[in-house]
Amino acid sequence: MTSVRSPCESGAVDQDWEDRVNAAWATFDDYAEEDAGQFRAVIDALAGELPPDSPLGAFERACAWDSTGHSDKAVPLYRAALAAGLSEASGYKGRRAKIQLSSSLRNTGHPEEGVALLSPELVAPSDELDDAVRACLALCLSSLGRDREGLSLVLGALAPHLPRYQRSMADYARALVEPAD
Repeated sequence: MTSVRSPCESGAVDQDWEDRVNAAWATFDDYAEEDAGQFRAVIDALAGELPPDSPLGAFERACAWDSTGHSDKAVPLYRAALAAGLSEASGYKGRRAKIQLSSSLRNTGHPEEGVALLSPELVAPSDELDDAVRACLALCLSSLGRDREGLSLVLGALAPHLPRYQRSMADYARALVEPAD
């Protein structure tokens, strides 16, 4: 069994635990909406195997609340996970937490906090979550009435995926937010 020791854990987090968490999430769509509490209980039991101050446990609990329609209950858990060092324990999960927290903040009427949290991610090292950062940030900007900025982000994220017109779409995206000459 492979063990991974993170700087924020008081014990080793092993691959078996990560595999069981991933397996639980793979069954998420098998739960009816009225059975959401049962799914949260599965995640809560897995998170309970970790030390109480584990950023990974708080993150998984936040995801479970968020995914079952309770952004309000997810927000403090995402905050706790990030404050406890989730980004240091797992840079990928830390970035996911920022994206998901921003979305939850928008859903609970605080899109300005989402913009503040995600804006630095635009210049963070690139990974497969870049487009999700831009999409969520665009939603937060739109909630603040900054639709042109949001559209610019979405077009800029979409442009590289187009079979043609990449340069044109990237130029149009920039033109939406650059001052007119």
